[in-house]
Formats: sequence, C-alpha cells, structure tokens
Amino acid sequence: MTTSAASTHVAPTAPDLFSPITLGPLALPHRVVMAPMTRARTDQPGNVPNALMADYYAQRASAGLIISEATQISPQGQGYSFTPGIHSEAQVAGWQKVTRAVHAAGGRIALQLWHVGRMSHASFHDGGQPVAPSALSPDAKVWVVEADGVGRMVDCPMPRALTLEEIAEVIEDFRIAARNARRAGFDAVEIHAANGYLIDQFLRTTSNQRDDRYGGSRDHRVRFLEEVTKAVADEIGADRVGVRLAPFITARNMNCPDIIPTILLAAERLSALGIGFIHLAEADWDDAPQIPDDFRHTLRRVFTGRLIVAGRYDRARAQALIGAGLVDLVAFGRPFIANPDLPMRLQQSLPLADFDGALLFGGDAHGYSDYPPLTTTAGESRQAAAAGT
Repeated sequence: MTTSAASTHVAPTAPDLFSPITLGPLALPHRVVMAPMTRARTDQPGNVPNALMADYYAQRASAGLIISEATQISPQGQGYSFTPGIHSEAQVAGWQKVTRAVHAAGGRIALQLWHVGRMSHASFHDGGQPVAPSALSPDAKVWVVEADGVGRMVDCPMPRALTLEEIAEVIEDFRIAARNARRAGFDAVEIHAANGYLIDQFLRTTSNQRDDRYGGSRDHRVRFLEEVTKAVADEIGADRVGVRLAPFITARNMNCPDIIPTILLAAERLSALGIGFIHLAEADWDDAPQIPDDFRHTLRRVFTGRLIVAGRYDRARAQALIGAGLVDLVAFGRPFIANPDLPMRLQQSLPLADFDGALLFGGDAHGYSDYPPLTTTAGESRQAAAAGT
C-alpha cells in the first residue's frame, strides 16, 4: 500500500537554545549570547584594550555571539574608570588583538557603543560637567579610581544640557566609532540605548525636558536614537547593527510613565531602518517586575529583526521564550564570568561555578581570565576515576 504524502509529513521542530540561527550576515551555531559586562581592565593611560582582555574574550568564544563590554565613543562619553574606548588609534589597535583572538578561537564578537551622558563624573571632563538632554540629576553613582588608586562609587554631579550643535557632534561620534569598530575587526555593533545612559535619557520624560525637536512628544524623544542608528547603519550596514533597550528598568531617576509606548515606537522606527536585532536589558534583581506577555507580543509584531533578551535567565526560562517564538536568542551575563564554557555547561546541564564579586571591576587576571573551563577540572577527575587513581 502506498503511503500518502500527508501521512509522512513531519512538522518542523521548534527551535531551542541550541538551534543554529542567522543574525544579519552572521551564522551562529546556537543562541547563547554573552551579554556586555563592564570589567575595567584596560591599559592606562588611554583606556586601551590589551592582551589580558584578548585572553578573556577568546576563552568565551564558544558563545553564539559575544557582545563586548560597553565602550565609549569619545572622551566625553566616559563615565567609569578604566573602561575601553574606540575613538583613538591605540584603542583600535588594542581591540584588534581581541577580535583576532576571538576569531582564531572560532567566535563572533560585536562591540557595544556607549555614551554615558549624565552617568559620569567631573574627573572625566577636566572638572567640568557631564552632558545630558536636560540639566537633571540622575541621583546615581559611578565607579571612579581616585588619586590613591582605589576605585569607589561616587555621586554623579549635575549635568548640563547638550546644545543642538553638540547633539549633531555626538551623532557623528557614533558614526566614527562604528567605522572604527569595523576597522578593529568586530563583526557587528550594538548601540547602548539602555540602563539610564545618554540615548535612554533622551527617550524618557524623567530625564528629557527639552522643548526643541529632541524633546516633548514621543516622536521627538525617539529622534536622537533614530538619528544615531541611521548614522551607524549608513556607515557599516544596517544588518550589522543592534540596539539595546531597557523598557522596564526604573533606576537612576528613569521611571518614565510613558516609556513603554515610547520604546514600542522606537522599535517600529528601528525596524524600518532594517537593523539586525534589538537586545532587551531586563531587570535582574530579586523582586524585579516580570515582563508582560502582551509587551513581548507587541514588540514581536512591530519589530521584524531578531530579538535578544538578557536578565537572570536560566536554560528553562530561555527555552520557554524561544520555544514560544517570543525571542530568538538569550544573553547571559554573570554566569559567563566564572564559566567560560557556559554554552557547553548549559547544554549538558552541568554545574555552574560562582564568581568573586569583589573582583568584578579593575585588577588583573585574578577573577577575570583565571576561571577554568569545566572540561579541564571535571575532565581530569573523570579520567583519574576511570584509571582507578
């Protein structure tokens, strides 16, 4: 008896965390992304990436995609000590060491482009004020290494409002930074528009009280992000560009009552530009609000590119959202610190090591690139047990 075509049809398998996926021009072997994390290990003076950083990122090259630590596009964009830049030739050369090491290890890496705006300190501005959409305090702190060589969290001063001419200059700084990122060998860039930094400050009524074309209505508050993204996309290609957004994060005086519709309008505009992905920074503290499903469904409808999420995900939560079709990739931050082989550990349900929180910012290889892969420690133990030793 002949079997009908209908009876032999097999429904396609739903993707999971370890299914391959394309991200713009990049073919990723799975969907575990390394989230951007500030680690403050650059060479001084000059905030120059170095061989230590190359080792750190290359150790984690098994990620489907690495998104680098936030990297200032200009001296004005810096807000924390020892964070890397992408505006000098020395910094470009330093980052080339990193990208070559990651590529040699089989990985892919994007550079996160950053301007902190008012989340800064006078020591980074020759004693002057940080800049912002409006002269409003973030009521927040940044990490600054002072004259005694010790890093401390210090209060942000009152910023000053950017002029229209200065806004145009910042947009050009983003464009040049994207060009430098490609020169440095990065596969893509991510524009940091989240977590209370400059672009996020333009999006929110609590930090943007301008009365010109960059403030007031949603359309005006989205304009700066749209113009920055267009400049970057025009420079390196829209499919190599992502944007990080943080719709449900309220710290740093960013609790804007209009942020959700503003973010959805921004996503619609970003979709029209044809960018490769949006990356949501979701709240990661213990009593953080859950992201409503209706927001996820609406975002999926208005944005046609890939969606990445980050925020205390484990394998089960990541798989649930991917399986439901609400996201495409999941980024992991802190688990990557002490688990350089995190994708393998997640796939095989192996135990995760803990990191030393006192060694997150500044310092040397200790607590940075000296966390061993499980294949070394566990593999040696299994071999010893098999040999009866």
